[in-house]
Amino acid sequence: MADPKGFLTSDREVAATRPVGERVKDWNEVYVPGSLLPIISKQASRCMDCGIPFCHNGCPLGNLIPEWNDYAYREDWSEASERLHATNNFPEFTGRLCPAPCEAACVLGINQAPVTIKNVEVTIIDKAWESGDVTPQPPERLSGKTVAVIGSGPAGLAAAQQLTRAGHTVAVFERADRIGGLLRYGIPEFKMEKRHINRRIEQMRAEGTKFRTEVEIGRDIDAADLRRRYDAVVIAAGATVSRDLPVPGRELNGIHAAMEYLPLANKVQEGDFVAPPITAEGKHVVVIGGGDTGADCVGTAHRQGAASVTQLEIMPRPSEERPGHQPWPTFPMLYKVTSAHEEGGERVYSVSTTHFEGDADGNVKFLHLVEVEFKDGRFEQKPGTERRIPAELVTLAMGFTGIDQSNGLVEQFGLDLDGRGNVARDANFATNVDGVYVAGDAGRGQSLIVWAIAEGRSAARAVDAYLTGASALPAPIRPTDRALTV
Repeated sequence: MADPKGFLTSDREVAATRPVGERVKDWNEVYVPGSLLPIISKQASRCMDCGIPFCHNGCPLGNLIPEWNDYAYREDWSEASERLHATNNFPEFTGRLCPAPCEAACVLGINQAPVTIKNVEVTIIDKAWESGDVTPQPPERLSGKTVAVIGSGPAGLAAAQQLTRAGHTVAVFERADRIGGLLRYGIPEFKMEKRHINRRIEQMRAEGTKFRTEVEIGRDIDAADLRRRYDAVVIAAGATVSRDLPVPGRELNGIHAAMEYLPLANKVQEGDFVAPPITAEGKHVVVIGGGDTGADCVGTAHRQGAASVTQLEIMPRPSEERPGHQPWPTFPMLYKVTSAHEEGGERVYSVSTTHFEGDADGNVKFLHLVEVEFKDGRFEQKPGTERRIPAELVTLAMGFTGIDQSNGLVEQFGLDLDGRGNVARDANFATNVDGVYVAGDAGRGQSLIVWAIAEGRSAARAVDAYLTGASALPAPIRPTDRALTV
């Protein structure tokens, strides 16, 4: 135990953010650089090293949280990094992007503020990179087996790194022009600067992983050809089909899926555009969807100089306290104020869009909405609550419905799908096609980054066993696992 009295003598402190007026003028991460290091030892000391550490169950990766908290308290960053990497390939991603179900499961959280697990995690990995503790780990010998990984998001990258380190020759195929999947183009720079992805890619290249960008399996390479060339295939293509909003006026100009809008803003930061083809500058922006992707749209619109930003959500406003039907240690749905919400805009709950109204040129001008309430398993409109709000740019951030089937990948492989439009798999992440496995959102449906990495690691073990007859790689989860995060 780091400090037997740490949870009694130290209050919870989190990373400091830069002033709103400063950070909305740039695209750098919102946190004050170096603000965590002076406080992180005390924060780590609040960990009680519980006899049954429920934080392990809250995290799909099974992160050894009490162990690296102890090392962080003692400022032994090398050992802390070793324990962190034992279960997580990319803690700099999860430490910035994960909603921290581990903290919801922290035993201290029963009657106090939980340990700042996420902040400790990101401090450990940032110190590890700074000190040179993160180095390539190429395999001692090659197996002679080849694996193709389709998709370079967190699931694909985790699977590729594990399989490369096991001695297989791995090629990652990405249809975009850069590696990273939604980490690259779906996550704004102010939440995670892309330098974190770039240095991991360089580490993986040094270990032997090959990367093939601008190659779409199903269009550029036939699935049958890929199967002939590789001994096994891992499909980690994500659940990239955006949920649409089929209401009158949807065809008007200026209404876009979030994943049409956000990637263009990121491409500006990559140097591809001077200005984004879709911009919020000077416009009244409406974001439909109250989740993290919606918040990303809000923060992006602020930085592009929107005249106003309104975020709509059909569900009621969540409670600020853990609701009774979501008891500890489950992951509760709470009212959350992200850095993007701190920067301004209005959040409107319990409303539904009825239709869009355009101008004479076919551009969206107004959004019509109505208040709703949930009764008998469905949303009912409240009479007399209809109104319209200005809307010159609308982004749809209502989640995703399954794997993209338009490119022929599913059909060419002959993959079975489940009832939700995801690739069906068995207890070993194997599809109905011999030698073809699936990991991440493509098989699970839209989920958290920790689940993606956990599935990538687990699928890698299954593939390794398929190729060699046995595997020493870790497998944190099975496809049916839900742990404490749902």
